[in-house]
Amino acid sequence: MEYETAQGVTVPALGLGTARMRGDTCRRAVLEALDLGYRHLDTAQMYGNEAAVGEAVGAADADRDEVFLTTKILPRNLARRDLLDSFNDSLDRLDTDYVDLLLIHAPSDTVPLAESLAAMNELQAEGEVRHVGVSNFDVAETEAAIETSETPIITNQVRYNPLHHQDELLDYCRSADVLLTAYTPLAKGQVFEDERLVTLGQRYGKTVAQVTLRWLVQQPGVVTIPMSSDPAHLAENLDVFDFELTEAEMATVDGLAQ
Repeated sequence: MEYETAQGVTVPALGLGTARMRGDTCRRAVLEALDLGYRHLDTAQMYGNEAAVGEAVGAADADRDEVFLTTKILPRNLARRDLLDSFNDSLDRLDTDYVDLLLIHAPSDTVPLAESLAAMNELQAEGEVRHVGVSNFDVAETEAAIETSETPIITNQVRYNPLHHQDELLDYCRSADVLLTAYTPLAKGQVFEDERLVTLGQRYGKTVAQVTLRWLVQQPGVVTIPMSSDPAHLAENLDVFDFELTEAEMATVDGLAQ
């Protein structure tokens, strides 16, 4: 496993996303991932699977302090009292005393950002949240979060893959020492249709998914959270740290968005 660091916080460069997974499917996938060596898990109130994630973490051989666990606050829960109450419910569902990272799932049109971040900072002061961040924020919104929070914003989790770039945001995040966490890294399967990625994979004996994930984790300041419940795909997605794309090959993948 490789790691990225922002604001002095070290985060596994590749984790498991759990959106759209529920119940036993989610529980089995998380347990399998932890058995394979994943140590970065991403869930959210919106996903309806915090309990399944928590059960898997509790059943795994990995100690809780080895797992970097992220959850996110629903936009409707961003007012201070709602945030604090809903987060306590998240802790209960996750069956843990703390989360490593708490994110605002998306900007609110009704609740001031300062109110939400102040509540998250309270949770940090109490030790129930180790770090805070945001999700689906643009450059201006990310800048506002950094200026508003009493504690460092360590990541902005956004859609980012070879077919959907976030170049301006990534440049800003790097300048501000904020990680960009890429969700939907395989573009919901669309990357598998590109012959250039097939060709790149053949050079290294790797799949299109592995080339795509390697392109992501090879970029400074980027971590990614591919989602899968299939044991073979979970193993495949993790097996991207034994090869490196050349600058020309990185540029080829960069060009797919054009």
